[in-house]
Amino acid sequence: MGYCKLPCSVLFLCLFITSCFPNQSLADEVQGNLTAKLFIDASEKSGRPIPQTLFGIFFEEINHAGAGGLWAELVSNRGFEAGGSNIPSNIDPWSIIGNESSIIVSTDRSSCFERNKVALRMEVLCNSEGSNICPSGGVGIYNPGFWGMNIEEGKSYRVVFYVRSTEAIDISVSFTSSDGLQTLASTNIIASASDVSNWTKMEVLLEAKETNHNSRLQLTTSKKGLIWLDQVSAMPLDTYKGHGFRNELFQMLADIKPQFIRFPGGCFVEGEWLRNAFRWKASVGPWEERPGHFGDVWMYWTDDGLGYFEFLQLAEDLGASPIWVFNNGISHNDQVDTSSVLPFVQEALDGIEFARGDSSSTWGALRAAMGHPEPFDLKYVAIGNEDCGKKNYRGNYLKFYDAIKQAYPDIKTISNCDGSSRPLDHPADLYDFHVYTSANNLFSMSNQFDHTSRKGPKAFVSEYAVTGKDAGTGSLLAALAEAGFLIGLEKNSDVVQMASYAPLFVNSNDRRWNPDAIVFNSFQVYGTPSYWVQHFFRESSGATFLNATLQKDSSTSIVASAITWKNSEDGQTYIRIKAVNFGSNSVNLQISVGGLDPNSVKLSGSTKTVLTSANLMDENSFKEPKKVAPIQTLLEEADKEMSVLLLPHSFTSFDLLKESASLRIAEDDSSLKSAI
Repeated sequence: MGYCKLPCSVLFLCLFITSCFPNQSLADEVQGNLTAKLFIDASEKSGRPIPQTLFGIFFEEINHAGAGGLWAELVSNRGFEAGGSNIPSNIDPWSIIGNESSIIVSTDRSSCFERNKVALRMEVLCNSEGSNICPSGGVGIYNPGFWGMNIEEGKSYRVVFYVRSTEAIDISVSFTSSDGLQTLASTNIIASASDVSNWTKMEVLLEAKETNHNSRLQLTTSKKGLIWLDQVSAMPLDTYKGHGFRNELFQMLADIKPQFIRFPGGCFVEGEWLRNAFRWKASVGPWEERPGHFGDVWMYWTDDGLGYFEFLQLAEDLGASPIWVFNNGISHNDQVDTSSVLPFVQEALDGIEFARGDSSSTWGALRAAMGHPEPFDLKYVAIGNEDCGKKNYRGNYLKFYDAIKQAYPDIKTISNCDGSSRPLDHPADLYDFHVYTSANNLFSMSNQFDHTSRKGPKAFVSEYAVTGKDAGTGSLLAALAEAGFLIGLEKNSDVVQMASYAPLFVNSNDRRWNPDAIVFNSFQVYGTPSYWVQHFFRESSGATFLNATLQKDSSTSIVASAITWKNSEDGQTYIRIKAVNFGSNSVNLQISVGGLDPNSVKLSGSTKTVLTSANLMDENSFKEPKKVAPIQTLLEEADKEMSVLLLPHSFTSFDLLKESASLRIAEDDSSLKSAI
């Protein structure tokens, strides 16, 4: 994310939003229709291939996007490490069931896991009989997860924890309501003292008998003794392919057909300080042995269950190219001198070997041991994030570039420096371009890359969004400006190789950044208008861009483009015309499609899709998840010459079904035979 380097335009948001875009109904705004003409050359010779990688997604661990989001782990701070390595340690969000007369809870450094030594120590003072009887239900600890666990009737959950005790144990493992009064699922683990005298892994399956979206996990006992606990995990069984991804959030990503995924940040990769930067080696291997870390940019702890391996798996599951962003020895506040950066370079090389190496290689063997013997298809790496201009960036970058190109000459490297207006002073395959600004500014940037040199590295617009007052928490206004910007990127896809919106996810309980594409809580999810804009472009990657000329008055605020694409589901070929009307008046758009055979556009099967709403600042919500969402209808008029109405403040696409010449000949022959 552009945490530390937002464009100045963000600080000077448009002061005329209310005058430029009055908050009134669209019917009131239409004073009289404007006109424009769009001439499209659909001949094969005029088309230009769009890169297969043009539109994708950028995942950053921000807003609890992964921890408590896409990664389906229900327990927060599962290893009791979030309070730091010093003891006694803060165990939040874990809480104690019972009082000081019945239980004493503390932490010590007795864990069997070398990279996360903190364990929880419970001294149970009460018993099921005698003078100090435990309260009904026992004493122990509970974890509310990430603002409540979503437990659903009929679903099963795997609970794993490690335990050690000086006595025999009888521990109740249960999901309950947030107040502990409603039991949703429960079982008991009973073991002799000899069975748990050393650290022992316990695993149970709990099937929920009821549903509660605000649940907690409890570990309780009514048996006196000394018990140590560590690495407590609860995962639903129905994650995507069993890979640990929350199904409905994964589906939101799959639905926009991303061609790449950039991960894991963003500023998350840099850290405020290098000691808190994401380091891939600490995020692989068995989950119990991962130390986790405090992300000091977005200010929360992650257990790193969603680690480097899982990001690569996510890319593969989505059918998207992984783009790995790694730390280049620079954070927001400290940096490694170029003369000392080689350990960071080696870490990057080891990371590439983990992804691509043979299973007999050092790091490839670890990947294979994690269940993926075949290499991942890693072809792109970004050397740092938003570090261009910092003292050591160029020197450090060149060390990484030379080492990677020598070991993996096919890997494409991405520089943090913007090469859109002037040539880079260092070699790169792509350069990173970030923009967060007002709606007016971003819409005007539909021509941003018109005059960029066609020589040299390609552009990767890895972070773009409308922010500030224009955006709210996800407005129609922001989405329309972004749609216009994306049409410009599509038009310039000979120099723009990739583009992705940011941020991708936000847990509604932890908004660190506004707006975001996908909003969720423990059991609900919806897409903002900006998310729905990306649906209009999901067929663009790998399509053919058509030469189109738009004629309009200077007062007409529209941009338009045309592509041809093939539907993999029905095998049909379509011409897709996209138009953003950013103005407050309707526009009569005259469309003329040339370069086609006569009668080559078929009416049946041609559709129109519109994204608009009654108010520019309309947003979606859990209550109205599709208040602003695309509406598709059959196109009443589909021909090479047609007139269409673009509503005020709208994004419209027209899919014209092309009929092949061979099909028409076959139909003609059939009609002749039937007439004989």
